[in-house]
Amino acid sequence: MAVPTPDGYQILNSDRLITWLASLPDLAARLGGKPADWQVEEVGDGNLNLVFLVRGPTGGLCVKQSLPYVRVVGESWPMPLERAFFEYRHLAETGRHVTGLAPELIHYDAAKFAIVVELLAPHRILRRGLIDGVRYPDAALAVAEYVARTAVQTSVLAESFETVFNRAAVFSRNHALTRVTAELVFADPYHDHPRNSWTSPQLDDLVAEFRQDSRLKLAAARLGHAFLTRREALLHGDLHTGSVMVSDVDTRVIDPEFALYGPVGFDLGAFVANLLTAYFSQAGYVRSEDEQAAYGEWLLSQVAVFWQHFAQRYDQLWQAQTGGDAYPAALFQDPAGQTALALECQQVIASLFADTLGFAGIEIIRRVLGFAHNLEFESIADADLRAGLERQALALARRLLVEPGQFADIDGVIAAARALTQDRVAA
Repeated sequence: MAVPTPDGYQILNSDRLITWLASLPDLAARLGGKPADWQVEEVGDGNLNLVFLVRGPTGGLCVKQSLPYVRVVGESWPMPLERAFFEYRHLAETGRHVTGLAPELIHYDAAKFAIVVELLAPHRILRRGLIDGVRYPDAALAVAEYVARTAVQTSVLAESFETVFNRAAVFSRNHALTRVTAELVFADPYHDHPRNSWTSPQLDDLVAEFRQDSRLKLAAARLGHAFLTRREALLHGDLHTGSVMVSDVDTRVIDPEFALYGPVGFDLGAFVANLLTAYFSQAGYVRSEDEQAAYGEWLLSQVAVFWQHFAQRYDQLWQAQTGGDAYPAALFQDPAGQTALALECQQVIASLFADTLGFAGIEIIRRVLGFAHNLEFESIADADLRAGLERQALALARRLLVEPGQFADIDGVIAAARALTQDRVAA
């Protein structure tokens, strides 16, 4: 059964939501008109929460509420309500750094575990746009900017260790969703667990092979240890293409409820992985071969855009800092010091690149063989075709996870992905 709920908590529906919003003058004014004029649409299609879009005569709001269980499963999988608090705190902590790259935080109700943010319109979920073959030329760049800013500005590169330690202590209490990640991402896909599913029987042999591969499992466990122990910066914690909303001219990162302090490569790898799965799924859609090839090449170009912009901006933002306790600015004022610091920054970025590849491999594997799958593969009705495309993705994932040192740069990753799809066409 679901976890006990505190006094004041009530699962929202359209009527309750309208009554609640009407009791809050600032929110009611933002919507305009009278409550009878407001339109409510429940659009939550994720695994966990309720999401409402509310539109009034003069404006709109988006309301997200935690449920006391995992929505996609039901009350048999209880889930603490506090995840809404951590999403609220992430939005509050990062808002000044990522203005225009995340939705504006408007209100949080601690009793209802409900967050109110700006209504993004005419935005849509990036994942669905990629499935439809739409090109968003600024999306990957915007997400890279978001990660670079949070990676530097919430770390000891930019802030005192007291500030960072105090903030990290708050997010260290996000036990429930960190447990979800530790199990679903780093453990479950590599052994027999009832939550796992895959395209069966087509991938049964590969599942058995992965579960017997000690080298692969050790690499996954090593990154799982890094995820749980390295406190580099405040992470989004679930940065896939379903956590990004886009329009033709705007990109926003949403849903940071999995927020925690951890290795920056975890966020980077998750987004790279989801661009790559979008690429590998292309043959599953009813488009001409030329259209598939052209769009696939565009997706691969966005992998490069994402990594290269992140690396450039991480470098720039780090070297612009003067107030962090790490690499004190006073030590590197002279030309030799500045040169040494620039070289150090490039070495750190190289380490982040290796982390990114490993975490990307982890993300691809868990999305194909674990619990929560990606729609780009799941929407392919032909199981044989789907399994063939998933095999390509898993082949690259294993290399990224076990042998990230094989790839000198992001172009090498792109070439490896392209070679796998060309091999399939040739076969």
